[in-house]
Amino acid sequence: MLRAVKVRIYPTQQQETHLAQAFGCVRWVWNHSLVTMSQTYKDTGKGISALTMKKMIPVWKTEYEWLTECYSQCLQSSVLNLSQAFGNFFDGRAGYPTFKTRHGRQSLQYPQNVKVKSDSEIKFPGNLGVVKAKVHRTIKGTIKTVTVSRLTDGRYYASLLVDDGIEKPESSDEGKAVGIDLGLTDFAVTSDGSKFQNPRHLKKHLGNLKRKQRKLSRKKDKTTNKRRKAQKALARVHSKISRVREDFLHKLSRKIVNENQVIVVEDLALKNMVKNHNLAKAISDVGWGTFQTMLKYKALQDGKIYLEVGRFFPSSHLCSNTLLKVNKIDLSVRIFDCPHCGQRHDRDINAAINIRNEGLRILALGTSATALGGNVRPKPYGRKSTTVEAVADELGSPRHTASAVGVW
Repeated sequence: MLRAVKVRIYPTQQQETHLAQAFGCVRWVWNHSLVTMSQTYKDTGKGISALTMKKMIPVWKTEYEWLTECYSQCLQSSVLNLSQAFGNFFDGRAGYPTFKTRHGRQSLQYPQNVKVKSDSEIKFPGNLGVVKAKVHRTIKGTIKTVTVSRLTDGRYYASLLVDDGIEKPESSDEGKAVGIDLGLTDFAVTSDGSKFQNPRHLKKHLGNLKRKQRKLSRKKDKTTNKRRKAQKALARVHSKISRVREDFLHKLSRKIVNENQVIVVEDLALKNMVKNHNLAKAISDVGWGTFQTMLKYKALQDGKIYLEVGRFFPSSHLCSNTLLKVNKIDLSVRIFDCPHCGQRHDRDINAAINIRNEGLRILALGTSATALGGNVRPKPYGRKSTTVEAVADELGSPRHTASAVGVW
């Protein structure tokens, strides 16, 4: 099974210079290949294979000698990654490939010949050599690819894709099931009554972020060192926010996966939700999409089941005891009394219980139900559900939609 380990690396000044040149070479090959492939398709109506583009690299090296300074397999990987980007575009998973810029995050990929010498050193092929690193986990298995990246705040990382040789465990539904209702006040509310507050990472660092942004905006001349220093200072704040958010999401997703066998969440239309300008900042900061992705791959790695209930399932408008519809309740009302059974419900816990029960219903049927009037499909090029698409076969199923992973 493939696993990825991301480690911090500390290149020397000379190695940083070499990486900067390599980033530029890889970026140039990507952009030049993108122009060639796009123009060829416009002229002939046919695309160019990755193998054909790889054969162009030696020709480009004769015209541009500085390309020879970069490790040849990194250039080839750039072409293969572009081919994969086109595949994602034609399959509807992403938009049309765009040009890479020298601003922002930079990366290149080593497809082989990388060795982890110890927990403090990684040996790369070519002129890069041995780089100091903080390998915080034991690397067990065969290293497939290594992606070296430099963030805008100046930090360097290496992402190691490792094949540990262990077969992927079969999914089993024997164990505890949990439903998760995601929100803004409480980040996640589970069907067993647990509530995890929204840390609001952006709000905690917003003052510092504004100060750094003001300092940058005062630097009008874009060519000065002072502006570059201000840009880096601002990037460090953004990086801090991103890292603490990622740390929170990793720890919470790991806790939920460890404690449960079946995990059920809602399939949220995040691209549409951020169109609400009053909530766009809060929704973008909370990281629901990343959290769902983490839950999915961690559950699959551990042989557990991850389900997504369709976005049109009325989890907040059903009584979890009677399953009868409750009149629409204002969002300010967090606790309500069911008009059918008279029991008092916490709005979020009630929704989480309904989500769990709907997931178990889907799991028992072995397929998903479609909405009335046909199957509901996400719009192209947006964030699609993190689960595979399923179409209902059963008759007389309720009015809900859902997607499922690990059911078949």
